[in-house]
Amino acid sequence: MKLRIALLSSLAFVVWAAWTAPASADETLNRAREAFDKGQTLFEQDKFEEAAQSFVAAYEARAFAAFLYNAALSYEKARNWEQAVANYRRYLTEQPNVGADERKQIEERIRVLEAEIARVAATPPPEGDAGVATAEPSEEVKNLSEAGIRGLVVIESRPQGAYIYLDDKKGEPLGRTPWNGTLDGEHTIFIEARGYKPRERKISAVKDKVVIMDFTLAEEDYLGWIDIRANVPGAEIFLDDKVAVFRRTPYSGNIKPGKHKIWITKEGYDEFYQEIEIVPGETHEIKADLSGGEVGYVNIRGRDVENIRVYIDGKKVCDGPCRWPVAQGPHKVSIQKSGHKSYSRTIDVKQKTEITIRPSLAPEPSRADAIWAYAFAAAFTGGGIYLGIQAGNIKDDIQADIDSGNPPPDQEDPRFFKGKLFAISADAAYTLGAATFLAAVYYTFREKGRPSTATTDISSIAITPEVTPDYAGLGLEVRW
Repeated sequence: MKLRIALLSSLAFVVWAAWTAPASADETLNRAREAFDKGQTLFEQDKFEEAAQSFVAAYEARAFAAFLYNAALSYEKARNWEQAVANYRRYLTEQPNVGADERKQIEERIRVLEAEIARVAATPPPEGDAGVATAEPSEEVKNLSEAGIRGLVVIESRPQGAYIYLDDKKGEPLGRTPWNGTLDGEHTIFIEARGYKPRERKISAVKDKVVIMDFTLAEEDYLGWIDIRANVPGAEIFLDDKVAVFRRTPYSGNIKPGKHKIWITKEGYDEFYQEIEIVPGETHEIKADLSGGEVGYVNIRGRDVENIRVYIDGKKVCDGPCRWPVAQGPHKVSIQKSGHKSYSRTIDVKQKTEITIRPSLAPEPSRADAIWAYAFAAAFTGGGIYLGIQAGNIKDDIQADIDSGNPPPDQEDPRFFKGKLFAISADAAYTLGAATFLAAVYYTFREKGRPSTATTDISSIAITPEVTPDYAGLGLEVRW
């Protein structure tokens, strides 16, 4: 009997412990997803108040800020302005990576809804639920931009703290596990942690669904781990050859054991090179100190850049539209295109700036007038030579008669008139030929038609990795 009582007591304790033990991470995620799915269904059925309560329940199961946004939007649709404002504010507080545009839009919603709360308070609405406006909302509320339910991608791993890469492993990590945010479309997720086998999995993310990805990483003693740092972020890392970029600094990840060659380069800086030997299960660190300076860029673009040739300081750098790194300082840029006038100008390049040149190349004008002038000059000159030869022949004929003992010919001899006519005509032809040749030279080198021109924009650029609930990747910041 005592044994039975002891066993029953032990069994009761186990049941009580299981009942009172905190829910596992998987259970809380499942509860959160179930509450989200229920809230989404209610939202689509225009049961906004119930939808908001379901999203709050999802947040209570797992404190993902996106659930607060969905609750706020549902309360807004239910015209429960106070709860909408409260949840919008909590979302902005608990979501650290809210982008500037998104924050501005939500703060505008808060301003409009707070104004609506004050308006409703000044004019009591018809009887209804406490805190819920039943009167017709103002035009400003009606004109708020349309918004929809936000989905969520949750990425977890065992062990936690693994690096997450999106689509490829060449750029900066998306983040580290556990991670949650918003993605859309087809992607490949790569997970990598020191001492563990890397994993990858495809994901089909939808903006209004919750997608949970859970990775369990197996230990891997075969691989080594490498940490590559440089004093210049974003420098290109080449592994074993310089055919394709392996990663960009900073980088941490698994690597096969053995001897490897590492190059680290960035435009404007001296190249770093090191040979290393990776030992399985060990961590290897590379710290590159690149000397040099940031470069600027010359970007040739526009509608008139097909088949162009771009020269910088007399050296051809590229064909067609292109973006080329240039060291700081003054440089002469020349743009050439067959059948068009060339364009040249000197630009002053600064570090971390981009000079955009949009050329408008003028067609090379026809030189038909010069060609005709050369043709006439040649004709006149040829005619002068012919007439000169004829005049010389007549003179030689008269001189031959005199040398043979014949009396000097009479001045009435028609050969005198004909010889003078040929000589005068030859001189006139030479004169016309010389004048026409000078005109041809002028037509050849004169500026004809409009010159080639270009517009130039100078912008300050910075490319940095960004991770927000709505976006993950590289951000391009441009300042004019």
